[in-house]
Amino acid sequence: MSRPLGLAALGLATPIGTGTGAVTDALFAGTRDGLRPRSGFVPGRAVHVGSVDTPLPPVPAGLETYDCRNNRLLLLALEQIRDAVETAAARHGRHRIAVIIGTSTSGMAEAEAGFAAMRLNGAWTGPFHYDQLATGGPGEFAARALDLPGPAYTVATACSSSGKVFASARRLIRAGLCDAAVVGGSDTLCGTTLGGFSALEAVSAGLCNPFSANRDGINIGEAAAVFLLTAEDAPVRLLGVGESSDAHHVSAPDPEGHGALAAMRAALDDAGLTPSDIAYVNLHGTATALNDSMEGKAVHALFGDATPCSSTKAMTGHTLGAAGACEAAFLWLTLNPAHNPDGRLPPHLWDGTPAPEIPPLNLIGTGAIKPGATLPAGPAAMLSNSFAFGGSNVALVLGRGDRR
Repeated sequence: MSRPLGLAALGLATPIGTGTGAVTDALFAGTRDGLRPRSGFVPGRAVHVGSVDTPLPPVPAGLETYDCRNNRLLLLALEQIRDAVETAAARHGRHRIAVIIGTSTSGMAEAEAGFAAMRLNGAWTGPFHYDQLATGGPGEFAARALDLPGPAYTVATACSSSGKVFASARRLIRAGLCDAAVVGGSDTLCGTTLGGFSALEAVSAGLCNPFSANRDGINIGEAAAVFLLTAEDAPVRLLGVGESSDAHHVSAPDPEGHGALAAMRAALDDAGLTPSDIAYVNLHGTATALNDSMEGKAVHALFGDATPCSSTKAMTGHTLGAAGACEAAFLWLTLNPAHNPDGRLPPHLWDGTPAPEIPPLNLIGTGAIKPGATLPAGPAAMLSNSFAFGGSNVALVLGRGDRR
């Protein structure tokens, strides 16, 4: 069992706010203001989506071929940790800081616009460049924007992408290839994802309703979240990572949740913890019929009905390739006494109607834990789930204090 790594700094931009202060306030208030109906993504209907309304910074000079909303959103988060990165670079050397970013869309929206122009005019016109669209672009862009010449790449495993970056970065640090890493993810709204999920009949007709008997699909959101991961101590640490690949189906999860359960058990084993050590579980909780059913079975099998749980996707929407990092950020804010001195827990927002096929869970606000209840003082650990198409699963355990 190796020493935990520290999560020294956080930058984020979400539909419920940009920066740690704004997001903290909205997260514990349980706001749904970030989810609003918009037309233009799915033909013939408006759908609720979570968009980031903060003005985005321009890309640095010399990186114009990477100019797309996805990279500009990523840059908005990166700027929030730049000072911490510079401090680490002065200590270790710029080449000793890795950059690993997760995404699923990259610059797909710009590719859609470029293709539409090509169909209309018979030629690719405007500022479109393949660097905007390339799946590997975000990692390259982030490294160049921060002037970090060390290892840099992108992880693209659909909705587990930016959860898996933590495992990748930890391996690099433990192998001695770097001393610190910028990790996180960025995904932005585009017609391809909204249209694809709509074709799967997985998009909600209104606001998503995770774990309810009345759930009818997801809301899609966009977000960026990035951390500085180091071998040094920090108020919040990465305690464990668990990965699995059940390969049950290209888009449907294993209905019994075997892969999800394996990832959670592996994360606890990696952290040297038991289920009773976990104070809160951030559910993947997409509000689709199949995901919530299988995840409910897996979580109940490991944690029973006592551990407080919630799905924060009812506030942000499903931010796809950014979800793992975005929801790890919510754990970071919840665990960090500087941001959450009262020990509040993110509430579970739904209509309160349990689904008979889902075993009982302690969804925050419906059981012994109420919105505004406090965590136990002292050491604490929390787990966050991210499950992706193709059965690519990851669970992260974050903690504060001497928990291992």
